[in-house]
Amino acid sequence: MSAKTIVVLGGGSGGIVCANELRKKLGGEHRIILIDKDEEHTFYPSLLWLIFGLRKPEQIKRSLRALTKKGIEFIQGEVTEISTEKKSISLNRQNINYDELIISLGAELNTKAFPKTPKIFNFYCLEGAKLSGEAINNFSNGKIVIFIGGMPFKCPAAPYEFAFLIDSFFKNRNIRGRISIEIYTPETLPMPTAGPQIGNMLKQMLESRQINFNPEYKFKSVDEGKIYFENNKTADFDLLFVVPPHTAPEVVKKTNLINESGWIPVDRETLKTKFENVYAIGDVTTIKLPGQYKTDKPLNLPKAGVFAHYQAEVVAENIVKEINGQKPDKRYSGNGYCFLELGSHKAGFAKGNFFATPSPSVAIYSSGKIWHLGKIAFEKWWLWKWF
Repeated sequence: MSAKTIVVLGGGSGGIVCANELRKKLGGEHRIILIDKDEEHTFYPSLLWLIFGLRKPEQIKRSLRALTKKGIEFIQGEVTEISTEKKSISLNRQNINYDELIISLGAELNTKAFPKTPKIFNFYCLEGAKLSGEAINNFSNGKIVIFIGGMPFKCPAAPYEFAFLIDSFFKNRNIRGRISIEIYTPETLPMPTAGPQIGNMLKQMLESRQINFNPEYKFKSVDEGKIYFENNKTADFDLLFVVPPHTAPEVVKKTNLINESGWIPVDRETLKTKFENVYAIGDVTTIKLPGQYKTDKPLNLPKAGVFAHYQAEVVAENIVKEINGQKPDKRYSGNGYCFLELGSHKAGFAKGNFFATPSPSVAIYSSGKIWHLGKIAFEKWWLWKWF
């Protein structure tokens, strides 16, 4: 058996799990290389807690160089070319040849769509989350808008969790009556892939807290205090928290891996791309679901860390089996779950199978403190397990 070089692009959820699983199951003669433009991994599910002072940045970050103690080679650098013909990666003025390639580069945020002003914040990144927290702490009267700039976007629950947490924060300060909270989104309902029953339930939960849900608003532009939508619709704000439009990374766009969606299509069970020995997992992919709801268009798998995690396990196991001369028969089942922060140390929990037919089968459990504690436990487990 010849030694193999396996390259994993991206140090997010999928990349970290994949590199760890490969290293654990393959002999030391095989190289496992993880490449990321950043030196640190941020545990993004905890950004909302950071906004409200419940976490500090150092508590939710880990150095990717820590993976070297496990026998995983880490290279910090931005990938400038992916060549499926040459089976090579270019970065930092060097080329790295691979035998197996896993692309887990995630989605990039188009922050250029929004001007830099003291009223507009991108809460989907670490620095933006810190600034968002400062803005909320200093706010005592006016209109807060949470705006989803385009579809698809990662972590479909996050904007709604953020709204619940803002509501809870100002209630605890006894000034909630001075604050208006609104959500504008191109979605028809919250978390549409989870189905109309869960979407309507979340909508009712929002409205019961006087959080106005405004669906089917498509973004055009924004200035200092107003958002402009298609069909001559507008919305004023005093503070605007945005989910920027998501795109595939530029290096991926330059390849022949993407399709008309702008993302990498893969086999939904094996995560194989159209090129031999090239896989893609997580947010950088587009995966059509076999089922759909009666009134909806065809559905795609949402972008979330849990899917990247499970997909990474499938890819790692199949690569290991193939290298060891076994049948690579592991399949991704379409299962996923999501914690939903509700404020006041309570959370909900949804789980299901997104590959089910005739439509995804997703259930949400009664909310309570137990699920909030479960999310805390998961955060601690994740940062311990993979680093």
